[in-house]
Amino acid sequence: MALLPGSFVPGSQPDGNTVLIRAPGGLIVVDTGRHADHTRAILDLASGWKQPVAVVVNTHWHLDHVAGNPAVRRAHPGLEVVGSDAIEGALKGFLADYRRQLESMLEKAGDPAGRRRWSDEIARIDAGRALEPDRKIRGTAILTLAGRSVEIGFAPAAVTGGDVWLFDAESGVLAAGDLVTLPAPLLDTACPSGWKAALARLAERPFRILVPGHGRPMERAAFERWRAGFERLLSCAATDARASACIDGWVADLGPVLPEGERPFARELLGYYVPEVLRAAPAKVARRCEGPAPPSR
Repeated sequence: MALLPGSFVPGSQPDGNTVLIRAPGGLIVVDTGRHADHTRAILDLASGWKQPVAVVVNTHWHLDHVAGNPAVRRAHPGLEVVGSDAIEGALKGFLADYRRQLESMLEKAGDPAGRRRWSDEIARIDAGRALEPDRKIRGTAILTLAGRSVEIGFAPAAVTGGDVWLFDAESGVLAAGDLVTLPAPLLDTACPSGWKAALARLAERPFRILVPGHGRPMERAAFERWRAGFERLLSCAATDARASACIDGWVADLGPVLPEGERPFARELLGYYVPEVLRAAPAKVARRCEGPAPPSR
């Protein structure tokens, strides 16, 4: 098993973390990143291990987790992509709107680097079907992927309209996707109440290490501290407290789980999310929570 850390820094588009798991039938890859160099690192590791990529598990449809799918498919044409069908709605809604914004930014970009950045992002969205799963996950179950038994979980309305996580009991590793992120929760497409419920289900798993969608792996105590901080952040945002007080609370609640060097970025992110998402757009947030009821388990 290996972790390829993503990159998430101010001023640049992120790549999510990637987990690679050896299985009898090839590699299971959890999330494929956004940028070509991240995806190339996945393919280089597979080549070095002399194993094909047999299965890709996408935790959700954000581009920093799925945009590498087409390149991995080309290099390993027999692979299967497992994930939520929420990307279908995103391609018609959120990502379609984002594409129109990118076209506007491309028209205004005066330097070649800026134009290349936005045109590359448009191309990622235009990959369309190559981003989508072959096997659609709609419930939590034990599955055999590439000959290895893993638990695949599903949250119908959390970070997105459908989030997927993977628990590998043999190693004790839980790949949580953006259900857990550092330096802050990423609320752009989230249903906070569904997210809170999804975290409770993660807590039921007997994991040894949790790999977040962004940030360093966590042991259980760190996860529980993150989870408590998340719940207190939501509670604070629902009151008349100053946004800065809610943000200070997040930083204090996480303590050593949030590295000192990442705290300014956490404040920057939450300086947007608290007033502009949790407080300014309650109707939009409520609509995100109106997804289909979770399947019976």
